[in-house]
Amino acid sequence: MPRVPRSAGITAAALALALFASAPAVGDAPVVSDPSVLAHFDLAKGESPENIALASDGSAYLTLSSARQVVRIDRTGRKRVLATLPAVTDPHTPIVRAAVVLGIARARNGTLFVNYATGTGATGIWRVPARGGTARQIAQLPADGFPNGLALDERRGVLYAADSVRGVVWRVPRTGGRPTAWAAGAALEARNPRPAARVGVNGLRFHRGAVWVSNTNAGTLLRIRVRDNGSAAAIETRATKLYAIDDFAFVERHRDTALAALTGGSEVVLVRPDGTRQVVLARKDGLSNPTAVAVRGRTAYVPSAAYFTQQDPNLLVARVDQRDRG
Repeated sequence: MPRVPRSAGITAAALALALFASAPAVGDAPVVSDPSVLAHFDLAKGESPENIALASDGSAYLTLSSARQVVRIDRTGRKRVLATLPAVTDPHTPIVRAAVVLGIARARNGTLFVNYATGTGATGIWRVPARGGTARQIAQLPADGFPNGLALDERRGVLYAADSVRGVVWRVPRTGGRPTAWAAGAALEARNPRPAARVGVNGLRFHRGAVWVSNTNAGTLLRIRVRDNGSAAAIETRATKLYAIDDFAFVERHRDTALAALTGGSEVVLVRPDGTRQVVLARKDGLSNPTAVAVRGRTAYVPSAAYFTQQDPNLLVARVDQRDRG
């Protein structure tokens, strides 16, 4: 989630203490190894990498929240701006009071979809052409919401978006149109009573016939099976005590084993199907408030937004030990 500007009346440090208690270490097994920083970003330009999608050639597509940009990072670390979302006059975005671009999803044909939160009618899902160009809004979401994580189910042709303030998962046709409140309930809502710290459902992934989401305030990883008719089944809790969890990704060939970004503690943890967890990357490896994880083959990609550290926003890569069968 983005850094709160000073104009919001809350310092980043105060919000960090309210939201993000550091998770206790639960193990040091080298599930992930050889971390290195692939690319650095510039906070002065609003370049806090928030979310990530991958292509088959190893390139990464990132949203830079406060810069309102979608960028491509190739395997050598070179950056190319694909689109800049339009500026908004006097944004009233919940929590941050600034226009920010958040979740990203990539279709097989290269088309990109991103969530844009503005506190205005521009709030919603926007489409970016595969080769870059003008971003266009395809679905409007409530201006008083905070659309965060985003995922695409290509088979059904639908997008799912997590609303961190309303505690809702929205479902929208891939081609755009009217959103439907697909899943809601206490498990998706924020538990912190402070208005500036109300961050409930956050990260979102479509995985093995289900929508998986994180709840930042609750510290939970949740699974919502998609029924045959497209509706949401009951919300299942798969892991708890994941303090300040943001977005996450599943390790290929390991079924429901996930790597999750814990923003406040600057850690990435391995979460096994039974809910047990262990820290596999930490601040010493180069993390600086990580916000998401993406995995392709034997490589994990972790963007760090530096929202609270205010030091070295970056994109880290590491080797995934596929022999560890979770």
